[in-house]
Amino acid sequence: MSYVSELMERVIRRNPREPEFHQAVHEVLESLQPVIDRHPEYISSGVLERIVEPERQIIFRVPWVDDQGKVQVNRGFRVQFNNAIGPYKGGIRFHPSVNLGIIKFLGFEQIFKNSLTGLPMGGAKGGSDFDPRGKSNGEVMRFCQSFMTELYRHIGPDTDVPAGDIGVGRREIGYLFGQYKRIINNFEGVFTGKGISWGGSLARPEATGYGTVYFIEEMLKAKGDSIKGKTITISGYGNVGTYFIEKANQLGAKVVTIADEFGYVHDSEGIKGEKLNMLMDLWCVYRRPARAYADQFGLPWVEGKSPWEIPCDIAVPTATQNELKKEDAEKLIANGCKCIAEAANMPCSAEAVELCLKNNILFGPAKAVNAGGVSVSGLEMSQNSMRYSWSFEEVDAKLKDIMVDIYRKSSEAAREYGMEGNLVVGANIAGFTKVADAMMAQGIV
Repeated sequence: MSYVSELMERVIRRNPREPEFHQAVHEVLESLQPVIDRHPEYISSGVLERIVEPERQIIFRVPWVDDQGKVQVNRGFRVQFNNAIGPYKGGIRFHPSVNLGIIKFLGFEQIFKNSLTGLPMGGAKGGSDFDPRGKSNGEVMRFCQSFMTELYRHIGPDTDVPAGDIGVGRREIGYLFGQYKRIINNFEGVFTGKGISWGGSLARPEATGYGTVYFIEEMLKAKGDSIKGKTITISGYGNVGTYFIEKANQLGAKVVTIADEFGYVHDSEGIKGEKLNMLMDLWCVYRRPARAYADQFGLPWVEGKSPWEIPCDIAVPTATQNELKKEDAEKLIANGCKCIAEAANMPCSAEAVELCLKNNILFGPAKAVNAGGVSVSGLEMSQNSMRYSWSFEEVDAKLKDIMVDIYRKSSEAAREYGMEGNLVVGANIAGFTKVADAMMAQGIV
């Protein structure tokens, strides 16, 4: 049995019933085989054994009082995975599906995503099984204050800098940051994704969606093509989806779907103008289902199915893990899709990814494609440290440069190790080697 296979077995044995974490680790380890063959020092120094084990796992109780005066109890998590190249950095997710395995998978992915940005940020992730949907502002505030009353002792601007994720937007970040500031009596850049008037960065809400478009443009440019004139299907319609649509529209593409866990709507004319204006607040402000978009504009709602059955040139899953499965990939390929870009965290199943690569589909992996959000979070950290703010245009230009550089590094790493065009392998190798070299330089810690 190979070293990688033995290590993978050990990961599964030590982390039972955590399939998403197993999937994320397997993808990375499988990609790293040629690197290990060329650099046996990574084995002798135990880099891989250390990188798959979180440096710290924090689990805590979150009691809060609902509007009826009843005490509710949720569970909170923060997994600080690796800080070899900078303070821990990664979002907080509030969703009923959150458990330790989900947070570990997200934190593990964050190590390499943050490395690819070129900014000094380590990998972490956090969250709770709390569901903000249907909750009043008061309930969300009380939950966030309780959550932060425990979390505050584990974070700081040079220790661990959280941000938002699914279920954690500007409102939740405001309540979390306010409680942190209240407890420590200090105004510091401990959160990113903050409001512009209290330390946030311009272009942060747009960053993941815009960054995804910039990365797709680089993939297509390498093939002598562009996004202009392309028909695109997406899933989610939060910050990532809506700002992806906005930038795709600006570059001449047409986005024709949105979806949630209940079904999808197909808008063959494209989501633009007043439709996009309505969509901007649908989830991010009102937490309303995707069907509300269909009802508003008299469009058919397809219950219980995914948007990947709609013919398109480019598919962009923007919602959650493993939402695009092998059978979805088969439909996309059969309908002529030429490019898939993961704008969410590991939204394609391992079988779907394998099928796309076998069929020479242009495939952009999540840790590269959706790195725009954390890139601008890193820029927000820099602005907070300087007590200074860049203009929207300055931040957007820096974001585009970072995304172009991520594509370049991923492409060159794949070529160097004999797998030209395989950006999954390239992104894993490029992200890993920077972290691994830093770990070796710092000794056994």
